[in-house]
Amino acid sequence: MTSSLIIQIIGFGIVAIASFQIAGYLKKINLPLITGLIITGIIAGSSILNFIPRDSINQLRFLNDIALAIIAFSAGSELYLKELRSRIKSIQWMTFAQVTVVFILSSFLIYLASASIPFLNDLPQVSRLAVSLMFGAIFVARSPSSAIAIIGEMRASGPFTKTAVGVTVLIDVVVIILFTVCFAIAKAVVNGTAIDFTFTWILALELLLSGLVGMALSKLLIIPFSFKAHRYIKAILLVVIGYSVYALSAYLKSWSQDVFSHEFSLEPLLICIIGSFLLTNNSRHRIEFSVLLKKISPIIYIVFFTLTGASLSLQVFITVVGVAFLFFGFRIVSMFLGSLVGVALAGDDKSYRWIAWMPHVTQAGVALGLTTVVAKAFPGWGAEFEAVIISIVVINQLVGPPLFRWSINRVKESHLRHAKPEFDGVKDAYIFGLESQSIALAKQLKENNWQSRIVTLDQNVENRQVDDLKIISIKEISLEELRKLELERADAVVCMLSDEENLSITEMVYENVGTQDIIVRLNERENMEKFHKLGALIIDPSTAMVSLLDHFVRSPNATSLLLGMDKSQDTLDIEITNRDIHGMTLRDLRLPTDVIILSVKRKGQMIISHGYTRLRLKDIVTMVGSPKSLVDVRTKFSGY
Repeated sequence: MTSSLIIQIIGFGIVAIASFQIAGYLKKINLPLITGLIITGIIAGSSILNFIPRDSINQLRFLNDIALAIIAFSAGSELYLKELRSRIKSIQWMTFAQVTVVFILSSFLIYLASASIPFLNDLPQVSRLAVSLMFGAIFVARSPSSAIAIIGEMRASGPFTKTAVGVTVLIDVVVIILFTVCFAIAKAVVNGTAIDFTFTWILALELLLSGLVGMALSKLLIIPFSFKAHRYIKAILLVVIGYSVYALSAYLKSWSQDVFSHEFSLEPLLICIIGSFLLTNNSRHRIEFSVLLKKISPIIYIVFFTLTGASLSLQVFITVVGVAFLFFGFRIVSMFLGSLVGVALAGDDKSYRWIAWMPHVTQAGVALGLTTVVAKAFPGWGAEFEAVIISIVVINQLVGPPLFRWSINRVKESHLRHAKPEFDGVKDAYIFGLESQSIALAKQLKENNWQSRIVTLDQNVENRQVDDLKIISIKEISLEELRKLELERADAVVCMLSDEENLSITEMVYENVGTQDIIVRLNERENMEKFHKLGALIIDPSTAMVSLLDHFVRSPNATSLLLGMDKSQDTLDIEITNRDIHGMTLRDLRLPTDVIILSVKRKGQMIISHGYTRLRLKDIVTMVGSPKSLVDVRTKFSGY
């Protein structure tokens, strides 16, 4: 590695860091992160600021190879067959329909339009056909990472969602094989090589050998996970293994040219995706492999998309924008028709016919990765080809996610949190589970002016007398039964049943009621993450006592205050609902002299408060003071 290359790597690293920061700011105006990285790369490239000169881009191509290997690993790791079994029929038919219709129809439409497109009309007719096939192949590509992110964001689940993610993941494997064939045909056509039996035999042999090398790679990928080491070490080994695939492919191409006067090419993307797929489905290291990829992928994406933007000529980009919108329309039309065919073949719900294409609009890493291969192999028109695809990917990034979200809501498979009910002026708590602790809790809440209700599954509750506490019996834990409880009045829900029952209640309250505070008494620690994802406040009895003793040792006064052991002092969370308080700074509040503000929570985030912090409606203000003064402040802040 020369000193010049080291300087270029350091310089690009600085640009990449800046690119990530700028993309973060652009994200605030709803521009996708990928789009922000590409735009920053264009600005830093030779077209504008020339921070990354054209010569440097050529020397930094090895970073592209590393990034493409990791992108392929990620695509392969998403295809876990056991998770697709329940919808395998729909996934198979929809994949077949999307790949077939999108590839054939979009290639055909682009070929018909090619005579009117500036960078294609000078090519021979057979070359235009070959280029159209490559466009069609890349149009098939999807973005599993974007789809999975949206599903996680909306907590979506159901047949439509399962089919969508299965098709998205499977297609990214199929598209590599499809592109490999189209790319080989395009190279043969452009270079004047005859497409005969010898060509077909060599292409089949290249694909077969790539598959065998992919199988061997799956064994090699296990090595970083077969011993204990820091994840940084494992990440470096993974990067080295990925780059070695590209190095092997380049060496074989050069060697075969020297020995046989014919290039014999392996397909690195295909090798990497097969190796990753086999490791994911046939190894106990699947989870660790997937977690490591998710850790390093953000860095890889920053490098790849910034470098892709820097390699793009702004002048070329401007000239092909119109073509990009035309081709985007071709892709949407072909995807829509493909979804009609897929739903019909799979026998899915007929309501899916008009929306089954929406989850598949977004494109990202694989599409751009294949594009860089084309740009590198065909320097004449490759730059325009790359600019068109990048433009389409940017459009897809803007249009795709909203369409997917809309389609999930359309089939009612979203499980987002329900809007928080309005405060009715009375603090209500619903405690699920009738036992000594729930009774004690209800009594203590009642002493602090809360209306407590204990909910139980015990049908003989009428025969039990528990002071004057209100106890409600329900037949089962179901949404219908919960609606009868009028849970929309609840300001807090406390779950003290089994973890399974607690989780069921928490999910129904989260999705259908929106109660802000859901408190869960945990039974098994392995279930903690399930409740955490739903925003529940979790109490683990196995560690709560140790934690409490620890705080007593380190902060006895604060802990005593928290537990209400000092009867002259108490703590209270107060929600700002009084519009007269909205906009006032803390220093302008007229508070009793024995009340101190500890914290302010706004939209789920704790903010560092000071005298000039302005309060907003819905802020949660935590205060400490005498019980009487806190009641007065609550009346003032809440307007009740």
